[in-house]
Amino acid sequence: MITRKEGRAFLSNKVWEETDREVRKTDQMEGKPQPPLEKSTEGFDLMKLPDPNSTDLLMKDFIEIIFSRESRRVYSDEKISLEALSFLLWSSQGVKGVLKNNYATLRTVPSAGARHPFETYIFVRLVKGLKKGLYRYVALSHSLILLKEGDFANEVALAALGQKFVGHCAVTFVWSVIPYRTEWRYDLTSYKPILLDAGHVCQNLYLACEALNLGTCAIAAYDQTKIDKLIGLDGNEEFAIYMAPVGKPKRY
Repeated sequence: MITRKEGRAFLSNKVWEETDREVRKTDQMEGKPQPPLEKSTEGFDLMKLPDPNSTDLLMKDFIEIIFSRESRRVYSDEKISLEALSFLLWSSQGVKGVLKNNYATLRTVPSAGARHPFETYIFVRLVKGLKKGLYRYVALSHSLILLKEGDFANEVALAALGQKFVGHCAVTFVWSVIPYRTEWRYDLTSYKPILLDAGHVCQNLYLACEALNLGTCAIAAYDQTKIDKLIGLDGNEEFAIYMAPVGKPKRY
């Protein structure tokens, strides 16, 4: 159990300063090969998503989006379109370019050192044109991989400590983190920027949802073991770090 003092030191820059004084060499400095930009797709069938740059979906201007953004927890049983899902995925983790022979990606969200340590998993329940199931987003090709077919609404809600709306929605986003992508460059100073980066990702989802008259709600309260097991993550080299249900709010 960490103390408040240790937790506050983590939030401040003390970890960075103390680590810098130790002149710790990172794996990048040691010349070790960098980790892949995303998980392998070998052996999987990729489903190409619609072009996310269609403006036909957008319902509001930017000022209205910022003003009306809020957490929404009550969703209808209406399906969302595949085009809308495509836009949400691209807005939160889409790749705009690849730098220096696969050294880094430029995405729709900022990330420390352009390391982008996250993978996006979605539990699809109410999306037109998609089977219910667990999918992984392949950002480099803007595609989906179907990992497991089925309705996981109850299991997702249970993993979210019984918050039913987290599973009973159109689609539940779960971002995992692969820490070594950032550790390779920043070693022990990686963990604060990883958490900051997760916030950037989820905020973009909020704004994209608001633009489409959809709702979402950031979820940090979940059972780590249950959600990792449900997705099939090892809990060490990769584990869930943030969740967000998405659906059509009943008020629209």
